[in-house]
Amino acid sequence: MTGDALSAVLDEGVLVTDPDRMEGFRRDSADFAEAGMPMAVVSARTVDDVSRTLRWASEHRTPVVPRGAGTGLSGAAAALDGCIVLSTAGMTAIRQIAADDLYAVVEPGVINADLGRAAAEHGLFYPPDPSSFEISTIGGNLATNAGGLRCVKYGVTRESVLGLQVVLADGRVIRTGARTVKNVAGYDLSSLFVGSEGTLGIITEATLRLRPAPAATPATMVATFGSLVDAGRAVASIVRSGLAPSLLELMDHASVNLIEDYRPMGLDRSVAALLIAQADSVDAQRQADAMAARARDAGAALAMASTDPVEADMLLQARRIHYQAVEAAGRVLTEDIGVPRSRLAELLGGIEEIGRRYSLLIATVGHAGDGNMHPAIVLPRDRPDAVATALRAADEICRFALRLDGTISGEHGIGTLKRGWLSGQLDEATYAAHRAVKSTFDPLGILNPGRAL
Repeated sequence: MTGDALSAVLDEGVLVTDPDRMEGFRRDSADFAEAGMPMAVVSARTVDDVSRTLRWASEHRTPVVPRGAGTGLSGAAAALDGCIVLSTAGMTAIRQIAADDLYAVVEPGVINADLGRAAAEHGLFYPPDPSSFEISTIGGNLATNAGGLRCVKYGVTRESVLGLQVVLADGRVIRTGARTVKNVAGYDLSSLFVGSEGTLGIITEATLRLRPAPAATPATMVATFGSLVDAGRAVASIVRSGLAPSLLELMDHASVNLIEDYRPMGLDRSVAALLIAQADSVDAQRQADAMAARARDAGAALAMASTDPVEADMLLQARRIHYQAVEAAGRVLTEDIGVPRSRLAELLGGIEEIGRRYSLLIATVGHAGDGNMHPAIVLPRDRPDAVATALRAADEICRFALRLDGTISGEHGIGTLKRGWLSGQLDEATYAAHRAVKSTFDPLGILNPGRAL
């Protein structure tokens, strides 16, 4: 079977079979994930394109790998040999902004930041903001249940989903959820599809919850620490206090220095950790001042709050360019683990110890407010065993997170890179339940096989 056989069921211009053009669809941003050569790429423009492709794929037992912008970091969108890569990046319509009912209806190829800008025109905002928000698509965010800087207050992507349109493996189109605030008619299938990494169905439309834009100018708190333990204590104190930060981010010593190497911003290179918090409530300045006081009580060398938007933008830019800064230092294996917030200091200390034991530079940043950290392992250029060593270190980090009652993935997903570690988190009966769900929605096993489970 060749890719050209698909052309009979698709509109002109949708099918790509030229190897040079397909090359750009073979990988996502997971550098260590193996990628095969697809039989064809379908650049879908409509739900009918998706439905026809899946119906054909079911009839011919052909695996389908769905993808958006390819910004994922778990290998979930890496092509398989002989598969159909089904891209929804071309489905870019924002179909409706329902300002009175606080929702938007969008296609999966809409860029996260574009939805945010469209909502802002109505005095609203869309909370999920992964670091890739300027380039990642809503479909990809939904597939991985992406988080972001604001999730400490507003939750991850799942909390912003009211309903979905999904194409099943056999080409049938279903709708889940509703456009109402409350809805308990039937099972919560929307939550099942969100985070399923394209293994249960392909999302072709989403009804997403919007919120009124914060009334106040955000106030920003920055604190520096001489030890990771003190930084972890500060996070726990802020969370426990009842304060409501709209973001609470942490960068360790290695991260601060790599960012300064990449783009000098005047950050203090001597700190063990830098904590950035923001409040967007009507009493934002009071909240930020209170967070600064908590940080000082926990041992911060410096803690201050400000409503200066220039300073705030600089600090948030430093956090958002972390991945580019680390990549500039060498090949990188980015991890994504989470622990209960009370155990954050233990996690950070453990990551530091693993880095020392393997003689690896590990630059850790993350969403401290919800315990989700991203250790970035920089591979030494002069070590032939660098890849194997980095993978062993990543394995230890995941196992250590599990020992702290944590998770092997907070927001990047399992993909191909973490399948081997999933059994450490799911017991045999739970894993079997996952497989049963998969076989119900995809009995032939054609949807993103070998991913997530």
